[in-house]
Amino acid sequence: MNTTTKNMNGKPVLWREAKTVVTFDSKAFQEKGLCDGITINTGDSCKFSCSFCYVGSQMWKLDHELVKSYNKEHSTALNFEDVVIRRKQPLEVLKKQILDKESNTKQKYLHEHDNRVVYSSTLVDVAANMELLRETAEWVNFILDKTFWQIRLLTKSSLLYKLVEDKMVPDKTKSGSRFSHHQRLIFGFSTGTLNDDLANAFEKGTARVSKRIEGLHWLQDRGFRTFGMICPSLPQENYETFSKQMCDALRPEKCEKIWAEVINVRGESFKRTYEALLKAGFKDDAERLKSVSDSPQAQQNWEQYARQTFEAHAKNLPHGKLRFLQYVDRTNATWWGAQRDHGAVLLGKYALDNNLCLNEPSAPAAYYE
Repeated sequence: MNTTTKNMNGKPVLWREAKTVVTFDSKAFQEKGLCDGITINTGDSCKFSCSFCYVGSQMWKLDHELVKSYNKEHSTALNFEDVVIRRKQPLEVLKKQILDKESNTKQKYLHEHDNRVVYSSTLVDVAANMELLRETAEWVNFILDKTFWQIRLLTKSSLLYKLVEDKMVPDKTKSGSRFSHHQRLIFGFSTGTLNDDLANAFEKGTARVSKRIEGLHWLQDRGFRTFGMICPSLPQENYETFSKQMCDALRPEKCEKIWAEVINVRGESFKRTYEALLKAGFKDDAERLKSVSDSPQAQQNWEQYARQTFEAHAKNLPHGKLRFLQYVDRTNATWWGAQRDHGAVLLGKYALDNNLCLNEPSAPAAYYE
């Protein structure tokens, strides 16, 4: 097994062989409106350590032998969230997926009107440090050169703007394209709070929220395409005040869309986040979270928390800007279904079975033929 000679955020870096970095049928993220079914991941486990992260439960089956082998070799007892897992030679893997297998030069995705949106990443942060940002720049340049796709990038880092400021992605125009490389990039910075210290309680290793907002504004002030991501947000004492402050910070008039989501049950996410909040001294936030996750009225309280968050965002954002991600079942689908015109995006098996999922292109109509 290979590891790098250094750690990331104190985590050992493990490498694995991979046959793919592109997934062409990411229906779950297409249903969220984040892409047109194409996602790119160059790693399995992140440099950051967010208490609400769902990736471990999703990837453990694939990666547990890798982590187990590392533990045996180094006499450690690390879990999935204690390591960074990267895929070997991601650009070469990408080339094999994108280029024609016979000639390895012919471009398979060369139709000038194929402007689908690619989303990265569903598993790891694309800009967690400069090393990973350079890796992102490599595959971003390749996609921009070899296809007509658009690329949506989401981060909890403050470094993402350096892709364009430092000319890691040059602003050139592919022959036959209606748009320059920079016009085909859509930048987003994820945060569920504007409080630096609160975010640090449950998002270990990430950039300070204030720095993420600075990066977002830098891009917006220079005319780059951006989107907002208020995710995940905790139960609030005053939802209207929280939403107004978040929306004002994101500057919705400069965002194509703003996604939002409350914290959902994903493995031990509630428990880990509750304990992290208590440890950091945010007792009131911890107790509000406990009321929607571990109390006699938890289910009722959680639904009220989701609805109040949605209603505040729907009030504070211009019509058509909000995409509020909400998993539904037979008990609440009627109410949420009535909110789709106001920005609710219904998810989950019940929504899929009952044709309640979002069904529209990921990018604005101006970027489609």
